[in-house]
Amino acid sequence: MNVSAVMNTALSGMRAQTRRFADVATNVANATTPGYTRVDSARPGVETGQPMDITAEMTDMIEAKQAYQANAVMFETGADFWELLRSVKRD
Repeated sequence: MNVSAVMNTALSGMRAQTRRFADVATNVANATTPGYTRVDSARPGVETGQPMDITAEMTDMIEAKQAYQANAVMFETGADFWELLRSVKRD
């Protein structure tokens, strides 16, 4: 796998976690809305039919944050590696 593919994979992961975080925010914002069913980012467009559970949403938010941070570290590592390769090529 090349550096570009690693960075693209990390970026894709960051986008997925951003969507997941947005879904959590939607679920929390609609917690008191009568008839609202939980949105699940793992299955976009499919209503789970389950009532919203604030504890589960907060857990999802923490998991999304950690996954986003892990992908951001991978992206930064890839960018650092690109910079190293560019400096080697110049010398």
